[in-house]
Amino acid sequence: MPDLPPERKRRVRYSGTHPRKFDEKYKELNPERYAAEIEKVKGRGQTPAGSHLAICVDEIIAALRLRPGMAGVDCTLGYGGHSLEMLRRITPGGSLIGLDVDPIELEKAARRIRDRGYDGSAFTARHMNFSSIEGCLSTVPGGFDFILADLGVSSMQLDTPDRGFSYKNSAPLDLRLDSSAGETAAVLLRRVSAEYLANLLVENADEPYAGAIAKAIHGRSAECQTTDGLGGVVSEALSACGVRPDDAKSSLQRTFQALRIAVNDEFGSLDGLLLSIPRCLKPGGRVAVLTFHSGEDRRVKKAFKAGVSAGLFSECVRRPERPSPRERRDNPRSTCAKLRWAVKA
Repeated sequence: MPDLPPERKRRVRYSGTHPRKFDEKYKELNPERYAAEIEKVKGRGQTPAGSHLAICVDEIIAALRLRPGMAGVDCTLGYGGHSLEMLRRITPGGSLIGLDVDPIELEKAARRIRDRGYDGSAFTARHMNFSSIEGCLSTVPGGFDFILADLGVSSMQLDTPDRGFSYKNSAPLDLRLDSSAGETAAVLLRRVSAEYLANLLVENADEPYAGAIAKAIHGRSAECQTTDGLGGVVSEALSACGVRPDDAKSSLQRTFQALRIAVNDEFGSLDGLLLSIPRCLKPGGRVAVLTFHSGEDRRVKKAFKAGVSAGLFSECVRRPERPSPRERRDNPRSTCAKLRWAVKA
């Protein structure tokens, strides 16, 4: 019997005027072919699916004072937007190491940067946590000229349903940046007490309804093994407290944020990075850190001020720089960003 030709599978089409499900957004996920559609999405103040808009690019470039021949590290490669802008300014002759704990996005970004013409002499990608940045020092005797750390979670992770980063889609409650390491958020919720969870919500997200949310999750942990399951339990707890829908949405986002920080030990990694930075910069070298919530910003502010007092830094920014009004309008995810920088003594 002759082999039958493979069945032709039709492409998923938009339902309605705009795609709502991630797997329907084939135009947004193919920016080279549908550039005009991507611009329409950006024009609506939205981030195209599967992509990421680099935040505070001009402010970061100004803070780092880049020039050709410099060597530096992008501690959070992400989509590669910041790296590409830095490479434009340090080449020819310069070099950049891009780090990321997410192996999926690391390879995509590295390929994107190589496709722009930056070979191994200009750019190197490494799958590693930025708390281990001192392991990169062997490539630059004397230290780096600059270091950047953008602490925000990338839009690719937030928008991809099966990564489990958002309550808007149904998926296993994972929240790990590196899915090959550590425990998932679902496992965490099964083993911690309500008191521990309430403290976690306050410490990691300044959540005002931490007690009520923690009590609800602890009592119904079996229902909180998926993103939408957790979202439903938290929403019901907030409704019982008389919380308005808009405030409830913010609490949902903070709950997912707090769990993500815990699962990935983000504060521990940040503390390790902040201790290592002075040892990794050459005299006069500059560091810039972009934070997105108060827990991160407090740590960076405290470390930079302590570094100045100890003589490790010659100066640091007094007040954090913020995205411009236009950037906040064009990219709502930039609204809470704060940029701090310091200079090695």
